Amino acid sequence: MQNFFVKIKCELGKAYEVAAALVDRLEDKVEEVYSISGEFDLIMKIRLEEDEDVGQFVNEHVHAIDGIKDTFTLIAFKAFK
Repeated sequence: MQNFFVKIKCELGKAYEVAAALVDRLEDKVEEVYSISGEFDLIMKIRLEEDEDVGQFVNEHVHAIDGIKDTFTLIAFKAFK
């Protein structure tokens, strides 16, 4: 399995709707979704199989959610705990 994180910037007032849509539509891949402070509104942890393409997944599934303005994807290399 591979883990990655996607920071998400939402349209004003849409963060909770976007978070609910991410959980509902991507429930089998989404580990956690948090609201956060700062430049982005949400951060999501996703787990994919080794043979799944991260860029394609974000492009086809995450970017398809209404209310998302921007994303920033971080790939995790190693978990220490």
